[in-house]
Amino acid sequence: MLNLWGYTGALASVWIVLGVYIASLFYPNYSHGRQFCSELGAHGSPTQKLSPLINNYPLGLCFVLFGLCVAMQSSSDYSTLIIGAMVVAHGVGTWVAGYFPMDKDPYTTTPTRSCRIHSWAGLVMLLSLIVAPCVVIFDDNFSTNMRVFSAVCVLGCFYFSYRLVVSFKQRTNPGVHQRLSYGFQLLWLFVYSLSVASN
Repeated sequence: MLNLWGYTGALASVWIVLGVYIASLFYPNYSHGRQFCSELGAHGSPTQKLSPLINNYPLGLCFVLFGLCVAMQSSSDYSTLIIGAMVVAHGVGTWVAGYFPMDKDPYTTTPTRSCRIHSWAGLVMLLSLIVAPCVVIFDDNFSTNMRVFSAVCVLGCFYFSYRLVVSFKQRTNPGVHQRLSYGFQLLWLFVYSLSVASN
């Protein structure tokens, strides 16, 4: 049974791509390049109710199940336990971000309480899937290939997070950089999930 749970991380990585795409079909003139994924569930958006139903809530469940699966396989391995806890935190952050939507205007200077909570949840999501692969990088119990792959994913996330900040300030195409930054995290989760499921 735990082996089947091991695939929930990979499932989440694929689900989010399909979920964001499907939700965007019901949001007229939505731009994947210029807009954040969270704008699909923002206050007043055409997909405010739909997006968390097909994205945040089922995705959060997948993340939590996978995190618990990893944690339960950890035994006395603290590194694996930390990784599992980080993935669970990512899932909880996903739920919170879905329940508390961001403001429709991401550039507002007076964000609502809901938007502030959403932003903090997003930060938890970002950091949790930075800490998890970093644990792999510095643990020699993992294969060299997995450690190098984890390092590449962390560096990719950092680079595109930086590009996201720049493009957000310039009001150009932050959506592209957000997807690439998170994409590296999801790629790491996908591969790690398959490795867990195969053990």
